[in-house]
Amino acid sequence: MRTKLYTYWMVALIFFIGITSSYAQDQEVRGVVFDEDGSPLPGVTILLKGSTRGTTTDLDGEFTISAPSTGILVFSFIGYNPTEITVGNQSQINVTMSPDLADLEEVIVVGYGTAKKSQLTGAISSVGSKEIQELPITDARQALQGRAAGVDVTQPGSKPGSAPQVRIRGRRSFNASNEPLYVVDGIPIVGGLNDINPQDITSMEVLKDASATAIYGSRGSNGVVLITTKRGTKGKTIVSLDSYYGVNKKLGTIDVFNGPEFAEYKRESRRASGEYPDGPATPQADESLFEPVELEGIALGRSTDYVNGLLRNGAIQSHQIGVSGGSEKTTFFVSANYFNDKGVIINQDYTRYTFRANIDHQINKKIKFGTSTLVSYSERNGENFNPLGGALAENPLGKPYDDEGNLIFLPTSDGLRTNPFAEIVPGAQEDLTKNYRIFNSIYANWEIAKGLNYRFVFGPDITISRNGRFTGSQTNARRGGDATGSVLDEFTFNYTVENILTYNKTVKDVHNFNLTALQSIQKDRYENSSISVLGIPAESQLFHRLGDASQITGANTIISEWALLSFMGRLNYDYKNKYLLTATLRADGSSRFGENNRFGYFPSVALGWNIHSEDFMQSSKVFDQLKLRLSYGEIGNQAINPYQTQALLGRTSYAYDNSPAYGYRPNTIGNPDLKWETSSTFNAGLDFAIFNSRIFGSLEYYITNTSDLLAPQPLPNSIGFGGFTTNIGETQNRGIELTLSTLNIEKGDFMWSTDFIFNRNREEIISLPNGDDISAGRFIGQPLTIFYDWNKIGIWQLSETDLATSFGDKPGEIKVEDINGDGKINADDRQFLGSVVPKFALGMTNRFTYKGFDLSFFLYGRFGFMIRSQFHTGNNTLAGRYNNLDVDYWTPDNPTNEFPRPNVNQESAKYASSMQYFDGTFIKVRNINFGYNLNPEAAKRIGLTSLRLYTSIQQPFIFAEYRSKYKGIDPEVFMDGEQGVAAGSVNANVAPAVTSFTFGINAKF
Repeated sequence: MRTKLYTYWMVALIFFIGITSSYAQDQEVRGVVFDEDGSPLPGVTILLKGSTRGTTTDLDGEFTISAPSTGILVFSFIGYNPTEITVGNQSQINVTMSPDLADLEEVIVVGYGTAKKSQLTGAISSVGSKEIQELPITDARQALQGRAAGVDVTQPGSKPGSAPQVRIRGRRSFNASNEPLYVVDGIPIVGGLNDINPQDITSMEVLKDASATAIYGSRGSNGVVLITTKRGTKGKTIVSLDSYYGVNKKLGTIDVFNGPEFAEYKRESRRASGEYPDGPATPQADESLFEPVELEGIALGRSTDYVNGLLRNGAIQSHQIGVSGGSEKTTFFVSANYFNDKGVIINQDYTRYTFRANIDHQINKKIKFGTSTLVSYSERNGENFNPLGGALAENPLGKPYDDEGNLIFLPTSDGLRTNPFAEIVPGAQEDLTKNYRIFNSIYANWEIAKGLNYRFVFGPDITISRNGRFTGSQTNARRGGDATGSVLDEFTFNYTVENILTYNKTVKDVHNFNLTALQSIQKDRYENSSISVLGIPAESQLFHRLGDASQITGANTIISEWALLSFMGRLNYDYKNKYLLTATLRADGSSRFGENNRFGYFPSVALGWNIHSEDFMQSSKVFDQLKLRLSYGEIGNQAINPYQTQALLGRTSYAYDNSPAYGYRPNTIGNPDLKWETSSTFNAGLDFAIFNSRIFGSLEYYITNTSDLLAPQPLPNSIGFGGFTTNIGETQNRGIELTLSTLNIEKGDFMWSTDFIFNRNREEIISLPNGDDISAGRFIGQPLTIFYDWNKIGIWQLSETDLATSFGDKPGEIKVEDINGDGKINADDRQFLGSVVPKFALGMTNRFTYKGFDLSFFLYGRFGFMIRSQFHTGNNTLAGRYNNLDVDYWTPDNPTNEFPRPNVNQESAKYASSMQYFDGTFIKVRNINFGYNLNPEAAKRIGLTSLRLYTSIQQPFIFAEYRSKYKGIDPEVFMDGEQGVAAGSVNANVAPAVTSFTFGINAKF
C-alpha cells in the first residue's frame, strides 16, 4: 500500500474566510476514505471546490464537513489521483482513492537510504507488495519474473521448495557466482530466500547499473535486490488475516508409448536389424520376440501407465495473521505464517512456518532503536527423489501387481527395470531436509546534530539444517541389495556489522547535499558433518540409527570461513532538483584473495537531468516528466570458494610393508596472485511520463565489460594436477530495457491499466588466454553457454540410399550437415547451434477494476533461445528395450524427417546428440486473478475494516513448440548450471508443469 511509503499524519492548514449566503443551505456530510486495498486512509485532504473550506481524515480515515447540495468535494492525497464527488442529497460519502500510477514523488529504497523517484540517477526497478502477493509463491524471487526489466528469472519444473535462478543483465563470469546480492532490511544475506515469507514483504527494488550497485562493492557485482519487510505505523492497531488454498494439477500429459504402441515399436526395432519379419505382426513372430508377460499384455490390451501412477493432485496453502500499529514512540508489525506445498509427484512436499517481529522505538528526540526478527522452520521432502525417469522407461506391457493386488518388484524379466511403484511404497525412500533459521536486523539511529545522523546495524544470521536419506532394499537403486542411509548436518553463522554516517545540507535553497560514509564487516563460518552407511539391519529405522549398520561407507567434517572488510563514501548532490550527481567510492578487502590483491577499489559516478523542470518545458502539454540519466562505474566479484589462493593437501592410501596405510599428497595448486574479477558498466537511461501521466516508464541502454575472469585453468595431467583457479579472459554484456505503464481507460468506476517490460541482452566472450576452449565449451565471440554439436538436417530416405552409404549411413538414420563438404562426418562438422540466452523476453500485466471487482492477468515469454533436452536424451533412445517418448519415428512406410528408425543393435541412435536441441521459445499465462472488495459499509457491519475475496489460476497455458510438437514438458530452463541441472538443460527427471487453482481471503479488523 502507498500508505506504507508515506506517513499516516498529514498536517493541513485550512483557513476559513467567512461563509457567504450561497452556502446557507449547508448540510453535514460524513464518510470514510479508503485506499486501493480497502484500508482506511488517514491524512486525506477534503476541500469544497471553489472555496477554502476543508478538512482532513483522521486515523480511521473518517471525516466530517459542511457543504451545500450543489457543492463538489475534492479528495487529494500524495500518491493518489484526486477524486471529485458531488454532494447532492448524500449525508454519507465513502470514497476509494485510486493510486497515481506515475507518482513522481514515490519514495524508492536505495542502498543505505531512500530517494524520490524524481531524484534517482541509477537504474532501479521496483516491484511492490501487490505484485508479490498476486501469486501463491514459495520464494519472493518468483515475483520478479516478468515484472522487473533486466531481470531474468527462471524456475524449471514444479518440485516444491526448489529455488528460482535470477540473473540481472546477463551473466558475466565463467566460474564465480552470477547470483545477485540480496539485502533484507539492510542486511546482506548469504543463505537463500526460501525462509522469508513473501507476504511479509512491502517492496523489492532491483539495483542494476554500477552507480546503483557500487555502494555494495564486490557483493553487488551481479546486481542487488533490496527487500523491505512490513513495519508498523502510528495509530489504530490493525489485525489482518490473509489465507488461500489451492489445488495443483499436472498441465498436460507426458506422452510415452502405450501398450500396443510399445509392442509395435519393439517389433520395428527388430525389423531394422533383421530379427523380425517385415510386414504386419504375426502371433508366431511375436512369440519369438516377446516374453510371456508381454504376450499376456498384448492379448489383454494391457497398457500400464506408470507415470500417472506416481502423480497426484497436489495442493498449496498459506495462512497468515498479522498485527500492526503503534504509538507516538513505538510501532510494531508481528506476523505468523503457515505455508504448505504438496507436489504433484508423490513424496514431494514443502512446509514452512515463519514468525516475524519488526519493532521500532523512539527512545527520545535524538535516538531511535529497532529490530527485524525472522524465525523460520521448514521441512522439505523429496529434494533428491526423482522417480519419473524410471517410470517413463518402464515397459507398459508388464504386470505391476499380481492377482491379489500385491506389488510385483520385476514387472518383466528385465533385471534393470524394477517396478516404479516400489519407489513410493511407504518407507521405501526417505529424503527429508529440516531447516532452522534465525535472521535479525538490529539498528540504532542517533541524530547527532541537525542533518547529521549515525546509524549502527548488526545482522546475525544463523542457519541449522539436516538432511537424512534412506534407500530401501526393494528400490531400483538397490535392486534387492542392502539398504543405505546417510545424514548431513550443516551449520552456518554469518553476521554483518555496519557503521553508517549521513549528512544532509541545503545551501541557499538550491544546493542540496547528501553525504554517506560506511564502514562494514561481514564474516561467515560454515560447518558440516556427514556419514553414510550400508546394511541397515531394520529398514524401519530409516536413517535414525546409522550406528547399527554393517558398514560405514563415508564420514567427514568440513569447515569453511571467509570475511569481507569494506569502506564506502557517497555524495548525492542536486541543483534546484534539476541537475543531479551521485559519486561513490567503495573499497573491499576479501579473505578469499592473497595479501597482494586483497583489496579492490570500485568507483562510480552518475548524472541526472530533470529536463521537465526546465523553463522551456513548462509550456509542454505532452511531457509530465522527462529525465536523462548517465552513469559509469566499476564493481568487483569475489564469489569463489575460499582457500583458492592456497596449496592444499589430499589424503591418499598406499601399502606399507604389505599393510594398508594413509598419507597426504599435494592436491591443489594455490594461486597467491589471484585477484578481483572486475566489471565496468556504462548506463544511459530516460525516464518519461506523458499525456497527464497516462503513459510513463523508462528506457535503458547498458554495456558491461568484465575482465580478469575467475575461472579454472586446465593443466596437463602429466604434472599431477588437473588445473588451478586464475584470472583469464573478458566478457561483455550489452542490452536495452523498456518499462512501460499505461492507463488505458479511466471512465467512471471502470479502469484498465497495463504494465509492460521488455528485455534484450547480448552476452559475448571477448577474449580467452589461449583462444577458443572447445573442451570447456568457450568460444570467442559467442555467449558463455553455446551449444556446439552436429546439426541434424533430417532423416536419410530410401531415395538417398547411395548418398547415405557414402557417409557410412543408411536410410532411417539421422542425417547431419557436412559443413566442410569433405564427404564425411567427424568432429570438424560440429557447429554453433544456438544459446540459452534469449533474443528478448517480455512480461505484461493487465488490470481491470469496476466498483468492487478487479481482474488481472499476467503473461510472460522468452523468445529465440535454444535448450538441451536431457529429457529427450534419456527417454528417446529408440533402442527398442525401454519405453520411449511417443515420437514420430521413421519406418519404410512412414518416411518422416523428425526421428530415426528404432534399432535394437544400438543403445542410442547414431548422432543421437543432435536430437536433443530444441527451440525453447515459450509464452506462459502466469496468472489470472479475479477478486471482489466488499463494500466498506457492509464490511463494517460484520466487524471488519475491509474484506477481499479472490480466486486465481496460475499457469493455465504454456504455448511452446517444444511441448506441442516434440512431447517436452516445460522449456523454462536455468541459465547457469544449478541444483543438479546443467546450464540450458531440461532435466531428464524434471517434475511436470502444473496448473494451480487457488481461492483466498484478505481481511482486516
